[in-house]
Amino acid sequence: MGSQEVLGQAARLASSGLLLQVLFRLITFVLNAFILRFLSKEIVGIVNVRLTLLYSTTIFLAREAFRRACLSGGAQRDWSQTFNLLWLTVPLGVFWSLLLGWVWLHLLEVPDPNVVPHYGTGVVVFGLSAVVELLGEPLWVLAQTQMFVKLKVIAESLSVILKSVLTAFLVLWLPHWGLYIFSLAQLFYTALLVLCYVTYFTKLLGSSESTKQQALPVSRMTDLLPSITRSGAFVNWKEAKLTWSFFKQSFLKQILTEGERYIMTFLNVLNFGDQGVYDIVNNLGSLVARLIFQPIEESFYIFFAKVLERGKDATLQKQEDVAVAAAVLESLLKLALLAGLTITIFGFAYSQLALDIYGGAMLSSGSGPVLLRSYCLYVLLLAINGVTECFTFAAMSKEEVDRYNFTMLALSSSFLVLSYLLTQWCGSVGFILANCFNMGIRITQSLCFIHRYYRKSPHRPLAGLYLSPALLGAFVLSGGITGVSEVFFCCEQGWLARLAHVAVGAFCLGMTFGTAFLTETKLIHFVRTQLRVSRLADKTS
Repeated sequence: MGSQEVLGQAARLASSGLLLQVLFRLITFVLNAFILRFLSKEIVGIVNVRLTLLYSTTIFLAREAFRRACLSGGAQRDWSQTFNLLWLTVPLGVFWSLLLGWVWLHLLEVPDPNVVPHYGTGVVVFGLSAVVELLGEPLWVLAQTQMFVKLKVIAESLSVILKSVLTAFLVLWLPHWGLYIFSLAQLFYTALLVLCYVTYFTKLLGSSESTKQQALPVSRMTDLLPSITRSGAFVNWKEAKLTWSFFKQSFLKQILTEGERYIMTFLNVLNFGDQGVYDIVNNLGSLVARLIFQPIEESFYIFFAKVLERGKDATLQKQEDVAVAAAVLESLLKLALLAGLTITIFGFAYSQLALDIYGGAMLSSGSGPVLLRSYCLYVLLLAINGVTECFTFAAMSKEEVDRYNFTMLALSSSFLVLSYLLTQWCGSVGFILANCFNMGIRITQSLCFIHRYYRKSPHRPLAGLYLSPALLGAFVLSGGITGVSEVFFCCEQGWLARLAHVAVGAFCLGMTFGTAFLTETKLIHFVRTQLRVSRLADKTS
């Protein structure tokens, strides 16, 4: 498969995923806004911070390293060995679920049962749901490597929507169930997610005339189960060693990703109510990152992993592939920078209005607006880091991944210390400031790797981080105008004033996009080309 074909598939995966996720996330957004009006801050804090942290930690430690290692394998691999390796995530998930569940029940502060009932049941069921989700891991990896465009997005989004619908129904009709509601909804979500993958592949493998089925490395569902391979080796030891390298890194990355929740959970720097407000703002602030940046990062990680040979110098690889990878990386960096700046500039003036519409006075008063404004800056760093790291981790050798682990260890330690100190100084905003600091260090590490990688070649993909003076001026002007508009129109002078504030923002946004369209012609050409390829692929598939 040529680099251009792989690029077209990656772009198709990202664009289709983006459109579908926007649609599904909007539905979920409305449902969550409805649910929030029937919950206390304490319930939100326990579910969204304490129990979700148990689930996400179990899932991350059990599967992240396996995913990265198995997605990097070549097309000629022995898939039976890959599936055997992936099935190891299940016993690993059971181990982490039992260990962390014991910690959550016996070592952490237990909430007042009169305020948050059925905490013990919540811990058990959230841990069980993590194990259930791991049962679908071989199917997930197979779908990603085959670049099945809509399966992942539809399965995850449909599961999230139905989970939200179930939660809203139970909160409205059986509010006295407490954590039973969220435990049942979480288990329903993971079971439905796995069922979607099983149903899709069962139907696909049963259709012998399907072109997709003919391209698969398996011919029946039983091929996905653990088995003894022809070579006699249960797993591919190269993949297994790479998994171990990524596992050491994933443990540290999890601390960086969920560090503020660990500090809130283990050091009790915030009460359950404040944790709830922080988590709502955090989820709202990261909504665009999940909608836009995550599909792009996941799709183009696969592209870079397929086009580039891991650990091999750029001058020793096929130069056509190196050139395509450089052009794609430059365009992705520019796209991430523009999207991140747009969120940062406009998010500052519209944070309070967004929180008031989403959760009412519980969010728009107090520290909520300051938290969301700070998070808008963090989104800019998230956007750039997602692109740089998806290239870096796809191109690094095993030895370089191991060396990077030491950097992650230092970052993890500094993040924990810095978060604790900053929260003592400025409350929950300190978590976001600490995240910004560490994200900046990670971006610097990735930029240094990219610079070294292309140093001896004529390509300079880091040019994607430069903007034209006209576009920079448009951003600065928009920030000033919307800031003044917020002072005069938002947010306690009625809905007409709010609509005027929104109209001012829409005008400034249009002016900024128009300037970008006129000045960033290379990026516009890249986006148009990939959208055209995506549409043609949709018509032929």
